Amino acid sequence: MGKLVGKAVIAQGGGPTAVINQSLVGAVLEARKYDCIENVYGALHGVSGIVNEDFMDLSQATTHNLEMVANTPSSGMLSTRDKPDKEYCARIFEVLKAHDVRYFYYCGGNDSADTCKIVNENAKDAGYELRVIHIPKTIDNDLRMTDHCPGFGSAGKFVSQAFAGINLDNRSLPGVYIGVIMGRHAGFLTATSIFAKKYPDDGPNLIYVPEVAFDQEKFVADVDKIYSKYGRCVIAVSEGIVDKDSTPIVTTLTQIDEKDSHGNIQLSGTGALGDGLSMIIKQQLKIKRVRCDTFGYLQRSFLGVVSDTDAHEAREVGEKAVQYSVWENVDGSVAIRRTGDYSVEYFLTPLDTVARETKHLPKEFYDQENSTVTDEFKKYARPLIGSMPVYDRISAPMVKKILNK
Repeated sequence: MGKLVGKAVIAQGGGPTAVINQSLVGAVLEARKYDCIENVYGALHGVSGIVNEDFMDLSQATTHNLEMVANTPSSGMLSTRDKPDKEYCARIFEVLKAHDVRYFYYCGGNDSADTCKIVNENAKDAGYELRVIHIPKTIDNDLRMTDHCPGFGSAGKFVSQAFAGINLDNRSLPGVYIGVIMGRHAGFLTATSIFAKKYPDDGPNLIYVPEVAFDQEKFVADVDKIYSKYGRCVIAVSEGIVDKDSTPIVTTLTQIDEKDSHGNIQLSGTGALGDGLSMIIKQQLKIKRVRCDTFGYLQRSFLGVVSDTDAHEAREVGEKAVQYSVWENVDGSVAIRRTGDYSVEYFLTPLDTVARETKHLPKEFYDQENSTVTDEFKKYARPLIGSMPVYDRISAPMVKKILNK
């Protein structure tokens, strides 16, 4: 059977990352190699750009321009938070069909994979030959089937370096610090804060993730123990931590239940969780110096903080998406399999194995008793994040006191 001849469309959806443009450029440059792909279109603002026919002809972009974009964080083609239903996907398919598109590449998370699945089903029902490939990305690292997700390593590098700086600050002027990290259902990103630790008393001293029910009494006891031992305490918290009934802690602390465009409790657009936890510490432990930050969008597209491994793998999943669609004439989601310490290979998994549902931090990665992560997680995440900047402490003897003996 001959190769499909027609146009290709690539789009980016959901939250941007520091390396999502590596995937975009990898797919575009690879697609431009094949005669069967007549033009490569980029849809502005993801799937909304497709239904509105807002296309850029990336066949006419210079290679130099594309390479510059590849090294630029955030979504070069702009993104969307639209979560297409069947009717929306039917409109996507009609536009693709009208433009004689035979190759559709969508870079995003599990919702994007679900969109790919529905569009693919529409094409099959219509008897229209359309190759649909999902290109993985998410800083949450919560896609099923793949060992890890492009975007996670760079976001983790930012989080770990940010906590290293926070820890140095907190040691200079001791107190309690709380950093709230993205992660609605998965604690992978929050767990990367562990790489900020160099000395025994370094933070984060405590880490809380959505996979383990948050207990307020234990939280207070944990903080009291660390503060009593070191005179300070640095805490990393996932924005999505929940109680034993799976109720988001942010709602129980603040009585705020603002919803986002997908009907989920708003987590990232507010500092309410950090403020609520700070108040608990101040009231119950009577510690005056308690500070908190909500990292919010900072961790997603921070310029200049990129993991080399993350960037290289993001480029390759984009390239592999095109190769699978052209060489093997198949649909699916590109995934990564770890083969050594450290090496990977790529494979294609069916769209329905990635769509909608999320992956959680494995139990062996978290030490529930001590509210921190295990060495198993460190082995898993260290090669994805890469090296940390070097920092040290002054090493010199104390001078004998004369007046204040």
